[in-house]
Amino acid sequence: MDKVYHHNQTAQNNSTIKKVGILGGGQLGRMLLQAAINYPVETFVMEKDEHCPAAHLCHHFTKGDISNFDDVYAFGKGLDALTIEIESVNVEALEKLEAEGISIYPKPGALKIIKDKIQQKQFYKSNQIPSSEFIVTQNKSELQQHLNFLPAAHKIAMGGYDGRGVELLKTNADLERGFDAPAVLEKLVAVKKEIAVIVAVDNNNNTAIYPPVDMVFDNMLNLLDYQVSPAGLAEKVLWKVEAVALKVVKELKSPGIFAVELFVDIDDNVFVNETAPRVHNSGHHTIEANYSSQFDMLWRVMLGYPLGSTEHILPAAIVNLLGEPGYNGEAIYEGLTEIMDIENVFVHIYGKKETKPGRKMGHITILSKEKQELIHQANRVKQTLKVISANK
Repeated sequence: MDKVYHHNQTAQNNSTIKKVGILGGGQLGRMLLQAAINYPVETFVMEKDEHCPAAHLCHHFTKGDISNFDDVYAFGKGLDALTIEIESVNVEALEKLEAEGISIYPKPGALKIIKDKIQQKQFYKSNQIPSSEFIVTQNKSELQQHLNFLPAAHKIAMGGYDGRGVELLKTNADLERGFDAPAVLEKLVAVKKEIAVIVAVDNNNNTAIYPPVDMVFDNMLNLLDYQVSPAGLAEKVLWKVEAVALKVVKELKSPGIFAVELFVDIDDNVFVNETAPRVHNSGHHTIEANYSSQFDMLWRVMLGYPLGSTEHILPAAIVNLLGEPGYNGEAIYEGLTEIMDIENVFVHIYGKKETKPGRKMGHITILSKEKQELIHQANRVKQTLKVISANK
């Protein structure tokens, strides 16, 4: 594990300044560091790639493997607190660090439940949290025993991320696409809406809940296409969504930021789909659209400050910027000037040099009082702004 110090901007030796580490240096780490600038904190990042999006924004960068016990332990042992930007971190190292008095957000116990899809589903069941029916499968051949359970989603237990590790199995012919590894077979729900709720929990178990967002997915890539906040929900459904999200977070028994993804079915029943124990794509609009962004809120939690206001300044939409199909190489942002000419549009480019099909390269946030205007401009952004490269 090599230490690489990019700057001389080391924070002053002041007992009020905490040392906080981020495991992972992607766009979530980058946006977290952008929010850290407002606080008395010395920031540390560990990632394999010294050219990752977060590398040049932290005080100290360490080149290392977040899934490796020794790397994570060595990185964390001199810090006051640690957080993650992806679930695939070495939990055993975090448990040892926690035992030695370092604050971990989220706690390793919560992370252990969430990073294994089997444990996550069993957690919902044992805590009476509404979630779709499921069957645990150990290998692909076991799927043959559950033909009557289709249509269902097959989710690999460990390592799935950003649409990878999920296969929709609707008929017997689809079974070949199932996973030959421990996985969860989840009964498909007749979905009317997909909703996400970000919840913050501080060290004293106080909570702050952000207005739910409507998520619209790209079915080809299984990735978030665009979203609108606040979600258009009847009051009783909104209450259910908030109650279920708070129940999930309460039972995880950990401070931090959590993104609870839920389904609302055609009968207005609410089911938890998945939970992320970190800042999340579904909360990116909060940078401009809410008084305290999800990134600002996590710093408040980790540094022991009061929770911020989750209220909307204005309704918002987000469009994810994904690498266009057929392009691999140095990223070119076609149509960027045209998009920036639209009123109340905010561009976030993640600083990834290379584009490839479906890769998250940035996001665009649009603010407007009118929901129809948000949807119109979201579609305009999608049609106009393309991430391509000189190479096809």
